[in-house]
Amino acid sequence: MTGRERIRTALAHRQPDRVPLDFGGCNQTTVHVGVIAQLRDHFGLDKRPVKVEEPYTMMGRLDEDLKAAMEVDVDALLGLSTFFGVTRDEWKDYTMEDGLQVLVPKQFNVTRDREGKIYAYPEGDTSAPPSGVMPKRGYYFDAIIRQDPLPASDDDLKLEDNLEEFTEIPEVELQFMASQLAENRKSRRALFGVVPGAGLGDIACVPAPWMKHPRGIRDITEWYISTATRREFLHRLFDRQTDIVIHNLEKIRTVIGDEMDVAWVCGTDFGTQSSTFCSPETYTELYQPYYLKVNNWIHKHTRWKTFKHCCGSITTLMEGFIASGFDIINPVQWTAANMDMKMLKERFGKRIVFWGGGVDTQKTLPFGTPEQVREEVLRACEVFAPGGGFVFNTVHNIQAKTPIENVIAMLEAVAEFNG
Repeated sequence: MTGRERIRTALAHRQPDRVPLDFGGCNQTTVHVGVIAQLRDHFGLDKRPVKVEEPYTMMGRLDEDLKAAMEVDVDALLGLSTFFGVTRDEWKDYTMEDGLQVLVPKQFNVTRDREGKIYAYPEGDTSAPPSGVMPKRGYYFDAIIRQDPLPASDDDLKLEDNLEEFTEIPEVELQFMASQLAENRKSRRALFGVVPGAGLGDIACVPAPWMKHPRGIRDITEWYISTATRREFLHRLFDRQTDIVIHNLEKIRTVIGDEMDVAWVCGTDFGTQSSTFCSPETYTELYQPYYLKVNNWIHKHTRWKTFKHCCGSITTLMEGFIASGFDIINPVQWTAANMDMKMLKERFGKRIVFWGGGVDTQKTLPFGTPEQVREEVLRACEVFAPGGGFVFNTVHNIQAKTPIENVIAMLEAVAEFNG
């Protein structure tokens, strides 16, 4: 099978010739730039700087030679802009804090303070207030809250302030997507793209680190308060937001057609390590109608499968995700409370695809032994793989400083399972 055939078979809940593998398909299934550099060394690939695909999380690009070496079955259909609003079409040299030489988007600019903190700027404009900060000896940027004081009365909140980033997709963005199709046709991998603007209340996006002067409700705490106290406002916001999403989907479909296999719709996290941020009733009332609106359009007009990212303990929300029309759930954090993998497979495995869950990235992969990694990977594959409906990926991204021997043990264990 080709990678595309393998993924499509698994998405149809049929057994492929081997467990499909995704690394680099989206921002939640990828690898830290430092680990990618080590993987290139391990496989004896050409010495060249790794591109930092997303500076916000310092996640790197898996080039064609590395994807082939790892036997990856997915290509990413990249958007033009990163989380800091800088484009991925031109590159420049950059030195990481540990001395690793990489490439970053040409517009990406940082400053450093006396404490060793690194500040990133929206659109790379250092005359604007910084929108991200990396602590000294840190590995990732944290969003900087830049919310202006809210009106004294909620009646004075302006819907357009929280809609200003949701605009008609520009032609240059569509051209950038179209330019990636030729390479994907050569690779014959599944194509994984992002639906812009469909992550309703995605807390990573609320502070809008790509915008120089974001308006509206941009404080994370205030946003969560709003889900309880300003629900009518959020209903109007989500309704308008999804109208814009569907308008843009029509334009994307014209360019991409059915060449895309998986559509990343939503990265809104509803789970914690032990529970959820909201009740199933709140999810059903506030979020489900609008996700269903987007997913129904996709299923009516395309053959794309819709992807929902949601970390944490989310068993109580799984029925809601399925009722919302999501085909895929990620990262399958079975290490969280009440997320036993056998239970997940038995209760939901015929109705939703598990994309992830292959090995724990909080403890086992970064801190375990290669043998512990192998055992965990084999156990996950034994549970999730039978009957299809499973794409192997880790429980979220492979993080900075993960031992390369553990990453190799993971890949070898998948190969061992496949026989």
